[in-house]
Amino acid sequence: MRLEEACRRFNELAGIRFGDLFSPADMNMIIINKGKTGQLLELSLGMHLSSTNLDFDDGELKTNKCDAAGNPRETVFITQISSVIDELIQERPFEQTHLYEKISNILYVPVCKDGRPEDWMFLPSIHIDLSLRKFSPLRDIWRDDYYSICEQLRYHIENSPDGFIHTSNGTHIQVRSKDARDASGSYHPIYSRVYGRYVSNKNHAFYFQKQFVNDIRRMDRQW
Repeated sequence: MRLEEACRRFNELAGIRFGDLFSPADMNMIIINKGKTGQLLELSLGMHLSSTNLDFDDGELKTNKCDAAGNPRETVFITQISSVIDELIQERPFEQTHLYEKISNILYVPVCKDGRPEDWMFLPSIHIDLSLRKFSPLRDIWRDDYYSICEQLRYHIENSPDGFIHTSNGTHIQVRSKDARDASGSYHPIYSRVYGRYVSNKNHAFYFQKQFVNDIRRMDRQW
């Protein structure tokens, strides 16, 4: 399925209570599994999406928990950085990065989870394609964020007492820790070939901050 079609289908369902959208059996599954986003999307689109890959044919899916007014309750995960740390340290051109690949064509789907699961609902989704001129303001913000974060990461590595990277913020995008202990109880450190050493004792990831959601909602009204 392509993003444009998914956006249309989600927007047809926007504002409909899950209790009215899904069958009793589906609602029971949602309650038992705490409404995992992938399962909700699979049910609503009538398609079988992999639990590890919710992406579409021509872009990426980004979901977020919000309130009934669409205000974000969480940040939005983009991608982990351990495999591209040297790409960031060396400031590969933004349009050639793994990050750009992940955000150049995205469908943002807010899910309101206020109240009981029966009262949850999808809110209107937003399709962002950076190849289109109308999205150039976002492209500029994200490019500036990328280069600023690259600079911050290098500064942390070279100047922090522990020699590790730390949370780095742009206007919409940030890098912060995202890791879980493995079976042995250990985290997943990040090794840099450029520095020839570990530059973090935990994995980190790119996220969209809440300001991203606020801004694209405002821009969507203007588009």
